[in-house]
Amino acid sequence: MGACSEQPEIMPEAQAKQATLAATAEMPIVVELYQSQGCSSCPPANAAVNAVADQPGIIALSFAVTYWDRLGWKDVFADKSYTQRQYDYAHALGNPNVYTPQIVINGKTALTGIRKGELSTALRSAKPIADGPKVEILPDAVRIGTGTGTANIWLVSYDPRTQNVAIRSGENSGRTLPHKNIVRSLTKLGVWSGVSTQLKRPMTSQKGLKNVVLVQRQGAGPIIAAKTF
Repeated sequence: MGACSEQPEIMPEAQAKQATLAATAEMPIVVELYQSQGCSSCPPANAAVNAVADQPGIIALSFAVTYWDRLGWKDVFADKSYTQRQYDYAHALGNPNVYTPQIVINGKTALTGIRKGELSTALRSAKPIADGPKVEILPDAVRIGTGTGTANIWLVSYDPRTQNVAIRSGENSGRTLPHKNIVRSLTKLGVWSGVSTQLKRPMTSQKGLKNVVLVQRQGAGPIIAAKTF
């Protein structure tokens, strides 16, 4: 992992509209970024994901991993469960190891996102999530409708605000890095087996967070349904 000379990607308005033309709240595209504040290669990918985070139909989630904390800066948002999720993706996608930055789209495809235009190109090729079970958000539960196969039900809570973090040591020392849609908790609610299922969900104690339910094939497979609230 070394310093990257690529410039942060800012998606032009026309490209953004094209990338999300078919994506909607009911048929979204899920973009997961795995990054660390201690990684000098991550800022371009972080900027690229920030640029699309507010596009209609895009669910962008920034997971801060822990394994680069040893480089001299402990990521203030990192959690071991996010690191484990990326390791699960490495196994599912046939990667020998984890790396940062990594962007995973709909649980199916991965890219680094450090090259200019890389993410916008991938989004234009991505198909919105469709044909999965219906997800209903109840006052204290989640209901997953009927379908086929099995899947894990994940609840992800994230902060939609842009947070600027001053990095005081490590590879990015002296930089202030903007973060958006930072994941603050990842909870497995249960398993869905194709029949209508209702699962109790914990109530968030932190104000200002948004949530998304992900219905994902077991073994860090494709995401087949997603619902924000």
